[in-house]
Amino acid sequence: MSESEILSTQRNDPSFDDVWEELNWRGLVHVSTDAAALKELLAGPPVTYYCGFDPTAPSLHLGNLVQLLTLRRIQLAGHRPLGLVGGSTGLIGDPRPTAERTLNTKETVAEWVARLQRQVSRFLSDEGENAVRLVNNLDWTAGLSAIDFLRDVGKHFRVGTMLKKDAVASRLNSDAGISYTEFSYQILQGFDYLELYRQYDCVLQTGGSDQWGNLTSGTDLIHRVEGASLHAIGTPLITNSDGSKFGKSEGNAIWLDAEMCSPYAFYQFWLNTDDADVVSRLKIFTFLSRAEIEEYGRKVESEPFRREAQKRLAVEVTELVHGEEAARAVIAASEALFGQGDLSALDPGTLRQALQELPNTTAAVDAPLAQLLVDTGLVVSLSEGRRAIKQGGVSLDNARIDDEYATLEGRVAAGGLAVLRRGKKTLAGIFVEG
Repeated sequence: MSESEILSTQRNDPSFDDVWEELNWRGLVHVSTDAAALKELLAGPPVTYYCGFDPTAPSLHLGNLVQLLTLRRIQLAGHRPLGLVGGSTGLIGDPRPTAERTLNTKETVAEWVARLQRQVSRFLSDEGENAVRLVNNLDWTAGLSAIDFLRDVGKHFRVGTMLKKDAVASRLNSDAGISYTEFSYQILQGFDYLELYRQYDCVLQTGGSDQWGNLTSGTDLIHRVEGASLHAIGTPLITNSDGSKFGKSEGNAIWLDAEMCSPYAFYQFWLNTDDADVVSRLKIFTFLSRAEIEEYGRKVESEPFRREAQKRLAVEVTELVHGEEAARAVIAASEALFGQGDLSALDPGTLRQALQELPNTTAAVDAPLAQLLVDTGLVVSLSEGRRAIKQGGVSLDNARIDDEYATLEGRVAAGGLAVLRRGKKTLAGIFVEG
């Protein structure tokens, strides 16, 4: 992929003197090793840095997107990124706060490694002297015997220190406890950093602040074994202003894979960002300049009803993850659904995505519209449905329905997709059988 194709919305912001200042202004540094040393390091000649992603699912999600964009910002400053997808650590999984992970088969993990590598490579340039390099920790652990691992790596870790790590401590205090397998995860991650330092002179690791114990296991190991002082940056865990977990929609993660979260659903997620959160989201998830983001901050305060900041956020992140063409298609679908565009002109695939996010039902070609109002939950009874039609408050594909006994027959375009509307903003999707 060429530089011009990567992150079509990226910008170099002249208001920042260095990338360390930018990372801090964007709220991406929650915890780190020596800040003054990091500032000097990142302002100097190119260095190699990395972030790891474990294939515990077939796609990355919004939490991973924070790391991907952090990697990209540092790459834009001239530094050399390593994108590690953990073929070995993915076989174990880092400890969750509450319970053991289900171990996936080696074949499944290998398949997910390939999928995640493709996702990581989309966000980082593979051209020039600081092109991204993809690495897999299975390459340096697969041939390592248990005895060699314990002698050469395990001997440098102290159990007392390992027990104090947040992830381990929380599990020890839970009913589930923790297995030796997951307890050993921090040793594997520390070993990754040591190997990347030895092979590529990697001197910086980034990750979420909940991974800080794993990040520092690497810096501590390298200091003991090599006598070198390396660096780590922990980004904050992002939550909504009400304290709820960010990146969840009705209990499901917002995935970066279009097959697991449609571009339309992805766009709507960002469009629904709360006023209290939108400016911080613009800082973290877009490449808009400081001046542009500050201007949107003023608009949120003075004209929140226009939701201009949310619209820009949704466009920018959807383009970044799914591309300009997909972003244009979902914007057109969103506008058409709410009466500001031509439904018949929409791409059928995008329209189907949109209707799947609405209350919906599958119906026969001659199904009564009053019954479909009931089936989709737009009304509670057939009599209420007929009354709503008679009063002129129901439309199908933006065409008003006047006959309370009308059916779908002859009213649905080729493709069998239709939008049923009660009032101006209460919508449902209809999927016509056959």
